Amino acid sequence: MTMISMIILETADHAAKAPGLIDFADPRLWVLFSLAILVGIVLWQKVPAMVMKSLDERADAIRTELDEARRLREEAQELLASYERRQREAEKEAEDIITQAKHEAELFARDAREKLQEVLQRRAEAAMRKIAQAEVRAEADVRGHAAALAAETTRIALEESLTKTAHSKLVNESIEELGKSLQ
Repeated sequence: MTMISMIILETADHAAKAPGLIDFADPRLWVLFSLAILVGIVLWQKVPAMVMKSLDERADAIRTELDEARRLREEAQELLASYERRQREAEKEAEDIITQAKHEAELFARDAREKLQEVLQRRAEAAMRKIAQAEVRAEADVRGHAAALAAETTRIALEESLTKTAHSKLVNESIEELGKSLQ
């Protein structure tokens, strides 16, 4: 705009120096006419309206892009918040699982100790029963050997002290008693 103003001022200044005469040889005059024609064509073709319409469309497109970017940003923030919430929930769930696993491990260890104690106690009781049974058998074996030894000792003592007739008499009495007890 400043350039147009300068050309108009110079042309007016030149016309003031030579009144009534238009100097068609002056290039500034032709630049002025060209400029006036160009401005006329621009206005006649409604270029400013097209430029404004294009700028408005571009502004609308930018506004739409900004709205879309704002919406996407809000969605991203919501998604981030959702993921953070899920992460916190997952961490809490993991802590709960660890706590539960520790508790179950303690229960399992306590159960295992109790069962081990029960097994050891049962085995000790079984060992005590086997020892008692062995003692009873050993006692019975000792008594049996003692009785056999006593019987053998008695037999030897009787053989040495009894005569043949006393011995026959004792055998006969034993047979008679046996016969009575069988009837």
